[in-house]
Amino acid sequence: MLCLGLVGTAAATQTSSSTNYSVTESQFGGGSQQQCSTTYCAKSAAGDTVVGQGSSTSYSAQFGGETTNEPLLEEIVETSAATQDMGVLDDTHTGTALATIKVRSYLSSGYVLQITGPPPSQGAHSLATMSTSCPCTSQQGAEQFGINFADNTAPDIGAPPVQVPSGSYSFGDVTSDYGTADLFKYVDGDIVAQSSSSTGETDYTMSMIVNVSNATPGGKYTGVFSAVAVPVF
Repeated sequence: MLCLGLVGTAAATQTSSSTNYSVTESQFGGGSQQQCSTTYCAKSAAGDTVVGQGSSTSYSAQFGGETTNEPLLEEIVETSAATQDMGVLDDTHTGTALATIKVRSYLSSGYVLQITGPPPSQGAHSLATMSTSCPCTSQQGAEQFGINFADNTAPDIGAPPVQVPSGSYSFGDVTSDYGTADLFKYVDGDIVAQSSSSTGETDYTMSMIVNVSNATPGGKYTGVFSAVAVPVF
């Protein structure tokens, strides 16, 4: 029996600057203003001439009303249950589990996403990971633990990353070792996805697979993994 758990953590830091300048946002035109009396404050606007978003290979911008100047890194991990039970495995079946990891980053130069945690174990024995010589295909009858972020057919599990909103506002992408269908790998702490610029939301679907052999010791195997998003400045 194999049970897997996944949690998400996000790390934040301040925007960087040189010894002479620091620019986190730019505003052109009247836009909005904050007006206060001794009792109340209100924000008023004369109207925005341009709204929406724009981007290039190096920069992205938000046009419209005044936006926050606070950097943001947001990560959400979704699973069908807090603990996923793969049931009783044998050498003719592949155990599978899915998790969705959503990441977006604002006022940064992007982020990296890592998956951390030791492979599932029953105390005395840890499952062999698909590591240094992989990514590799799933092989029933061979002891394997691996993950990827692709739309697989063997086994039939997973999905490619989804950019939210669609278009040229989100730039998250899976690294090469974890982005090919039907090829799996796992190294604790590997960077599995990243963005090289400030970006909207990217929804990653992580597929986990487990195969056991006749020599795999019996017992209840458990594993707890973390999805760690770190901003880049």
